[in-house]
Amino acid sequence: MALAALEKHPCPACGAQAEWNPGKQKLVCPFCGTESPYRIAASGEIEELDLVRALREIPDEDRGWQTERRTVQCRSCKAVSVFDPNRVGQRCEFCGSPELVPYEEIKSPIRPQSLLPFRVAETAVREQIRRWYKSKWLAPGSLKSRALVDTVKGVYIPYWTFDAQVVCPWEADAGHYYYTTETYRDSKGNTQTRQVQHTRWEPASGLVEHFFDDEPIPGTRGVSLSLLKQVEPFPTKELVPYDTSYLSGFVVEHYQVVLLDAAKASEDAMRDKLEQLCAAQVPGDTYRNLVIHPTFSAQTFKHVLVPLWLLTYTYGAKVFHVLVNGTTGRMAGEYPKSFWKLFFLVVAIVIVVVIFAMLSQDR
Repeated sequence: MALAALEKHPCPACGAQAEWNPGKQKLVCPFCGTESPYRIAASGEIEELDLVRALREIPDEDRGWQTERRTVQCRSCKAVSVFDPNRVGQRCEFCGSPELVPYEEIKSPIRPQSLLPFRVAETAVREQIRRWYKSKWLAPGSLKSRALVDTVKGVYIPYWTFDAQVVCPWEADAGHYYYTTETYRDSKGNTQTRQVQHTRWEPASGLVEHFFDDEPIPGTRGVSLSLLKQVEPFPTKELVPYDTSYLSGFVVEHYQVVLLDAAKASEDAMRDKLEQLCAAQVPGDTYRNLVIHPTFSAQTFKHVLVPLWLLTYTYGAKVFHVLVNGTTGRMAGEYPKSFWKLFFLVVAIVIVVVIFAMLSQDR
């Protein structure tokens, strides 16, 4: 897919492409270190787009990246990446595979309305990952000595965020506990009494009104969703209007969860939260047969990009990932476990259990 080249960010000293520096919050030349005098052009409020209209048709002027980008798909993990067309020898940022093929689309992608700039510097991320490796006692000793942090990459991954005003009537059976005294005989034949809990059920109903603001749905297929959940949230209140300068030097993942699927996922997530809100309104001590009837209105969405530091490495025959939130620094990762360390840990636990059992018998 070829998009018109609308904007470049050359270094004023040597002419090389300047890249966004999270530590300085400026465009900096990676070759000569010159800071670019470029000013972020984007300003004003971030627009929320009408969801119903968008599901019908997004106009062409709201599509594309506003700069020339190359789009490829990884044959291994299927992630779709977007990066500067001048970069060569590119490997997949998500799994490390060199099997990248051109990715063609019927239509240009929906352009992000906003993004979160990288704020955590790469040097800080590398040191954070080193400390994390050292804290993993079960990891193989060789893992801690390998220079894995040299392969840390910064990527922007796609998210959809959704707003909605919801009016939600509900009905349920409300349960109220009450107690009666019961007489029984114990194992020695003596008469005893005890309190027995019962539940009195009665119909209940109510109404929940709630506004969902920036309900997040990942648009990525290249990152583990379980790890991604661990580095959330991304502070959407700090979003800035989309500007290509923030992307300079970074790879952008193309969304693979399309708007229609993301909207359905957001509605499902909203329904789950509504059930919790309605359940909290049910009077009494417990409830059953809760049914909700939500009506959604004022539904809007944003396509946003969020920053992620990504480390992908292979140990043995398995691929592992470490993610760091590029705004908050929150981290989550996978690591291999040493067979012998696990073995000796299990043996130690068995020994402790046996000793405890023997001491208990002596008493």
